[in-house]
Amino acid sequence: MQDLAPPPTPATHPGHRPARWVRTRLRAAPWTALLNAVLVFAVVLLSAGLPRGVDRGEDAALRDFLRDRGIGATSLVTTATLRPDDDSAALDAVAASLLARTGGEFRISASGPVHGVRGERVRTLTDPHLSRPDGPSPTLGLRHLAGLPEHATLVDGRWPAAAPAGRPIQIVVSRTTADRLGIRVGDVLTAEPLPRLAPSPGTEVVGTFRPHDEADPYWIDIHCLTRPCLRIPGTFEWKRWWEATGLTGGDDLPRLLDWADGGQLSWRLPVDPGSLRADRLASAERELASYLTGPTAARLAAETGRPELRTFSSLPELFTLATARRDAAAPLAALGPAGLAGVVVVVLCLAAALAADRRGPELLLLQARGGSRRGVLRRLLGEGATTVLPGAAPGLLLALLLLPTPRWGAALLAGTAATGFALLAFPARALMLLGPRTRARTRARRGARRGGARRVVGELALLAVTAAAVAEVRRRGAAPPGAGTDPLLVAAPLLIALVTGLLLARLQPLLLGALARAVGRRRSAVGFLGLAGAARGCGERPRPAVLPTLALLLAVTTAGFGANVLDAVDTGRVRESGLATGGDVMVSAPRGYGLPASFTEAAGRLPGVRAATAVTLLTDAAVLRPGQRHLTISLLVVDPPAYAEISRSVGRGAFDPSRLAAPDGPVWPAGRDVPVPALYSRGLVEQLGGHAGAERIYLTSTGELRAQYAGTVDATPALRDSTHPFIVLPAGPATARVPGLADHGHWFAVGDLDEAALRRLLHDLPVHPLLADTARLTGVPVVGPRPEDVPDGYLVDTAAARTAALAEDPLQRAATRVFRATTAGAGAFALLAALLTLLRAAPDRAAALARLRTMGLRPRQGLALILVETLPQTLLAAAGGVLASLAAVALLGPALDLSALLGTPVPPGLPLHPAAVLPPALALTALVTAGVLAEALLTGRRQIATDLRVGDAP
Repeated sequence: MQDLAPPPTPATHPGHRPARWVRTRLRAAPWTALLNAVLVFAVVLLSAGLPRGVDRGEDAALRDFLRDRGIGATSLVTTATLRPDDDSAALDAVAASLLARTGGEFRISASGPVHGVRGERVRTLTDPHLSRPDGPSPTLGLRHLAGLPEHATLVDGRWPAAAPAGRPIQIVVSRTTADRLGIRVGDVLTAEPLPRLAPSPGTEVVGTFRPHDEADPYWIDIHCLTRPCLRIPGTFEWKRWWEATGLTGGDDLPRLLDWADGGQLSWRLPVDPGSLRADRLASAERELASYLTGPTAARLAAETGRPELRTFSSLPELFTLATARRDAAAPLAALGPAGLAGVVVVVLCLAAALAADRRGPELLLLQARGGSRRGVLRRLLGEGATTVLPGAAPGLLLALLLLPTPRWGAALLAGTAATGFALLAFPARALMLLGPRTRARTRARRGARRGGARRVVGELALLAVTAAAVAEVRRRGAAPPGAGTDPLLVAAPLLIALVTGLLLARLQPLLLGALARAVGRRRSAVGFLGLAGAARGCGERPRPAVLPTLALLLAVTTAGFGANVLDAVDTGRVRESGLATGGDVMVSAPRGYGLPASFTEAAGRLPGVRAATAVTLLTDAAVLRPGQRHLTISLLVVDPPAYAEISRSVGRGAFDPSRLAAPDGPVWPAGRDVPVPALYSRGLVEQLGGHAGAERIYLTSTGELRAQYAGTVDATPALRDSTHPFIVLPAGPATARVPGLADHGHWFAVGDLDEAALRRLLHDLPVHPLLADTARLTGVPVVGPRPEDVPDGYLVDTAAARTAALAEDPLQRAATRVFRATTAGAGAFALLAALLTLLRAAPDRAAALARLRTMGLRPRQGLALILVETLPQTLLAAAGGVLASLAAVALLGPALDLSALLGTPVPPGLPLHPAAVLPPALALTALVTAGVLAEALLTGRRQIATDLRVGDAP
């Protein structure tokens, strides 16, 4: 078959040449070419920008996650044993070797490296003029920090230097330490001798310093250095003492061996989170493992001549946690782009079909005049390149410029794939249109039947693939941490949407046809004509269009499934926060103190409080049985009605408060030996052999009482760990028998109460004298100046604050932003698909309307006819998307684990939340419906003369 050649035209002069194909086609339809370029620009921009946006979000989330953990958790800490010949130069040499082995997958922050020496033992000072708050003498530890003059200002005296043999070790202390302990420059501090060691020299305070900035990483994790620590062991009934740290010079390090009974060299190298990349985290983890315990560690030990050199870090655990979090958020981050890609493919196919319908007669004529399929295809590719490539190039370049990231491969691959599909969509559709010229009509009909059979086989194959994917996801669950994005988990919801779309395409003619027959019995013909047209469709072989239905269905399914995941995460956080708090609010007093009755009563009267109770919690009670070993339990003393309401609201250990009521009416029987009704934990009942009755309860500091078994609970709000056995007692009879149980240390409440008002009640509590004295000694006030500040030692824990803290996850925020942006993009392209479908059917619809208007159809009825014909497909697609998303959650939900997204361990499974699926579905449906309505209004305004032409050709 000969190649394509333009038809012969009469030459007007000997030099005449026919116009070129591409230029002629572009001049014939300039607006079509421009719109095609704009469409390609948007598709390529999204295709190339989404991978870079996801990469940027993952990198930012990883860096925020590590920065939030603090510089101590993200540092490499290397230690070695202090030797008699060590000095500051030796420490600097080791620091240089350690730094030289970094810089590959991770870099060291320039502002944070610190190295020095820490004395092994803390010594007790015996000087009588030093401060002793409660009698015990202060203690002193010695350290050396390199670079001290660069981070502190000398207030008095001088910096320490090497002292002659036999003289005291020269040290400096912070000005705050000197003021608190009563140390003066020139003091020689004497320490108690260490057991089994020779007497060591004293320490001479040669100066005091003030840090430039106590928040500087240089001072982090060095205790009692910038200010002394007031040690309070156990409860406040113990004696308090000061603990301080002094700094020596770098030339006097060997003397620490005698004074502190040894020393430890340390180098802290903070890793810069900005140097880490989420996609290179596995490589960074391998390099870090080599640095900690692998070949790099062995080379460092040999190079420095210190076989005992060891490096420690929390980064491996943090990397593992970050990888698990990224893998948990990956399906949510990938689901939106995958759904958007499906909708974009549908739109490009629709655009190609529209172009094929418009230019089909032209292409068939060219083939009939001698053009080969190969020649036509080559010219269509050239024509498409002139519009696709100019639109794709700026889209790809803009995505690379607007979203800078070190990774280029995924963006280039996605942009190239989108460009190739946009370029080949119309030629491929034209190739299907241009069959071999020798094919007969009978063969065409036979091929059509074979095409129908092939369609059935393809649909059954897709159904089988979908069923296999769902079964595999349910069998194995999500991909394990470190495996990256699970493609099967991302593809399964889209496969379910495809199957639903094909099923809907099969059922739609039947449903609309039945509805048309039902409406046809009415007097008005508008409904019947519109529904019949919707059931019939348009084209050479009239049937409803599948692609626009599939576009909206994919968009709704993706949005619904993702919205269900987000809603499950939000509700799960609220539930877990309530369980961790024990209600909506929990207040606890310092150990050894109780909450005053005035506070609990005033707090219970705050607006919004639905139920509140003070709780006495003892963790060292015991159940005593003759001849048996005692069982250690936790004992809770509560107000039964309020605590029952809290348990019911939290969903943890609900019980009937009447079980703890008085056995003989409202008056409690007197006498310590009369049993108190009690709720036993299931674990306690099992440890008692299943025979729980009246038990003796021993209380460490308040005596004992008898508890009568009144029921079993699996858990209780006040105890997070309900595996430990516990007993719940009613406050009335328990405090009547043991008055000491009235010292409530906790307060729980449920309801929508004002946390600021609760904090103001705590702020106004009278300060205990011991707390006031501690504040005087340390210079830190017991309570801050703001009304919302609570006294030191008191804790206000709210479920709302916990929920907000769990929600402060940069990785999930980034995944959520990508998901919502892609959902909006999918909705926009679904609208474009609907408009392209309307544009494809516009000529036939306009001609039919023109004919009907000649028969008396009014313009308003014409508008109604257009809406009745076009909206049913939109509404059916939206309903199918809702059903597909619900089916995806029901089928795939058991395989999902939301623990990493929630930020706390929870049982696996994705609960079904139909209310979360409806809003995005309704929003997308409203968007597409508005577009259809706007197009109908424009179509209804056309004049009859525009469409009634000779031969009724549109």
